[in-house]
Amino acid sequence: MKLSICVGSSCHLKGSYDVIEELKRLVKKYDVEDVLELNASFCLGHCSDGVSAKLDDELITGLNPENVEEIFLKQVMPKIKESK
Repeated sequence: MKLSICVGSSCHLKGSYDVIEELKRLVKKYDVEDVLELNASFCLGHCSDGVSAKLDDELITGLNPENVEEIFLKQVMPKIKESK
């Protein structure tokens, strides 16, 4: 499974670096390093929606350092459990 986080200009200004750092921590915390690959991506076309990411082909928008864990648990972890 691949999670690509936008690092384009708009997302960068909205904190994509901090989102990526938090996601790295969460991947370790929930021990999903063998299942989830984190990548950087250039513009995903949703610049006004906060930091954007794609989980395989599913778009996730509105990420910020404060809500990353909540979104990770609600949107990413269920997909990981389905894939096992």
